[in-house]
Amino acid sequence: MAADRRRIGVVTGGGDAPGLNTVIRAVVMAAARRSWETIGILGGFEGLLPPIAQRPLDARQMDALLFRGGTVLGTSNRGRFSGRSGSRSHQRLDPIVVAEAAAMARSLNLEALICIGGDGSLRIARALAQAGVPVVGVPKTIDNDLPGTDATFGFESAVSVAVDALDRLSSTAESHQRVMVLEVMGHHAGWIAAHAGVAGGADVILIPEIRFTWEAVCRRVEERARAGMPYSLIVVAEGARPVGGRYVMTAASRAGESRERRLGGIGPKVAAELQRRTGRESRAVVLGHLQRGGPPNAWDRQLCTRFGVAAVEAVASGAIGTMVALRGSTIVPVPLATGVGRIRTVPVDGELVRSARAIGISFGDEPAIPSGSG
Repeated sequence: MAADRRRIGVVTGGGDAPGLNTVIRAVVMAAARRSWETIGILGGFEGLLPPIAQRPLDARQMDALLFRGGTVLGTSNRGRFSGRSGSRSHQRLDPIVVAEAAAMARSLNLEALICIGGDGSLRIARALAQAGVPVVGVPKTIDNDLPGTDATFGFESAVSVAVDALDRLSSTAESHQRVMVLEVMGHHAGWIAAHAGVAGGADVILIPEIRFTWEAVCRRVEERARAGMPYSLIVVAEGARPVGGRYVMTAASRAGESRERRLGGIGPKVAAELQRRTGRESRAVVLGHLQRGGPPNAWDRQLCTRFGVAAVEAVASGAIGTMVALRGSTIVPVPLATGVGRIRTVPVDGELVRSARAIGISFGDEPAIPSGSG
């Protein structure tokens, strides 16, 4: 590298999401326009640990990344950076590991390390920044639950997949007069379920922010049957739970085989409970990792491109220790700390929930109407 040529690094961490490659593409191309060199850290933040795993990124090879899912750099939510205590809000990072990675990052002579990831990855980025590494963050999570930004990339693509699934399940529900339940991702925030449910014509939406009762969900199903519609469509976030109930966890979590609590299985539980209580045939589909894979949609492609360019511009302007964020219709740098440590949840009295209720969508919390009332 020429002595006067600037160099930046880019790393992707945590789970994959549609648009990771699109951000990488934008970073590399925007950097190349400034005659900067870009290197990619391979395998997530683990790639910063000895022996460091990195490779140069050539702007001439970036075109295909616009619509390619996943990340060409690889990612990981396991390894020496993934120590956890029950949930991501209690993530503990080994200071020795952080110091080791920071030393390796500094040895690369980077103007900045652009860290693309969600809450866990941005916590690592913040720790590296505190250890002296120049860092700029890019917010990524299909759950759309990071504070500091109005939207994260990957979310709109995940919602599109969920809506497509609801469209397909709707015709099956009507044809067989069944209750069809779709389980989507969303441990602590129900953004995917809420947006997909409204856009996909769900009759019931169950989200972590609103505890539901079995009676209210059954009542909505029966109301539709009495109105001549003996079929229903229900979308449920994996972190939803009934009043007085617990989270439904995967078998691995129940057996203690996972260091991090993994939620999953509420969809089949809802279907089974509804069939038991109402006698109506019910089926469940767990969408799972289909929400993460594949190419980003048009919205996410443009957002990812803007995020990548804004990250490079933040480096150029000296806005180190920031995260690029969507505020209204503009991408701006905000303090990195605003992107971690809290969860942005669906406002239970917000316009989205109010609009859904106004057209008859149940959130499973509606009280029964006393008999005899008009």
